[in-house]
Amino acid sequence: MNRKILSFQIDPQEAGTRLDRCLSRLIPGSSRTYLQKLIADGLVTSEGTALTVPRYPVRAGMRVTVELPEPENTEPVAEPFDFPILYEDESMLVIAKPAGVVVHPAAGNPTGTVVNALLGRYPHLAETLACTSGRPGIIHRLDKETSGCLAIAKTPEAQYKLSSAFASRETGKTYLAIVRGVPRRPEGEITGLIGRHPVNRQKMAVVERNGKYAITRYCLKRSGLINGVPVSLMEVKILTGRTHQIRVHLSSIGIPVLGDATYGGTAAAIPGISRQMLHAWKLRIPHPVTGEELEFTAPLPDDFQATLNLF
Repeated sequence: MNRKILSFQIDPQEAGTRLDRCLSRLIPGSSRTYLQKLIADGLVTSEGTALTVPRYPVRAGMRVTVELPEPENTEPVAEPFDFPILYEDESMLVIAKPAGVVVHPAAGNPTGTVVNALLGRYPHLAETLACTSGRPGIIHRLDKETSGCLAIAKTPEAQYKLSSAFASRETGKTYLAIVRGVPRRPEGEITGLIGRHPVNRQKMAVVERNGKYAITRYCLKRSGLINGVPVSLMEVKILTGRTHQIRVHLSSIGIPVLGDATYGGTAAAIPGISRQMLHAWKLRIPHPVTGEELEFTAPLPDDFQATLNLF
């Protein structure tokens, strides 16, 4: 059986970091769960000794070897690429992801994803970024029903640099959201822990413990009525990237994203709303090679603009 062997020397700035978190930066695109399984299976070693505890604190200068098992025929299949391209060069790509498209294959969505399309356009990514466990090029995600800017790496160097930029908050993410209701204050900041809902584990929630700290800033752009329902257009900036962060935070202050039935934004009284009205409008990131700060803007989708035109 042919297995891929990766070897890393730990940089001083990583000293004291949990092993699984350190590996998630060294092998960008791999989920923490996948890396924790490699650790538990004894496939992560240092000087011949297996490191079997995910929370093991790494040391500066230590060499860590990771043995990647042969994939079990679960690699995504290549499909046609038909996404608007906002920017492209040899190291990276930025697309305007349409609503309704999943970023990478997962249970229930093995095809029709951004990754499937990427492999159709760039077949070499499957081998170039083979260590990313079915997610070649993916450095951040958008929910299936969220449209907008999505950055993608085309080389291992770009994958590492861009993933590190997102992890260290060197990026800027600005969204537009049409919400149900009007905020009590025209602008503000929402902070706190976001974790699994204590009852419905399929949802996220603002929690008092066992969550991850999240910061969301919002600004009211305008408000009005649609069929008698109060609605608002919000500009939202997130300083962290937690699962469902904007949807959970806006719902927590009484203005759920319109069309988001999961978090209270049901739009039954408004015809034509078939998804959550959340758009990743602008993305600011450092170029993975030059370090130059770049900013991209994704045009508003037709359904989002049509909803805006109603109020």
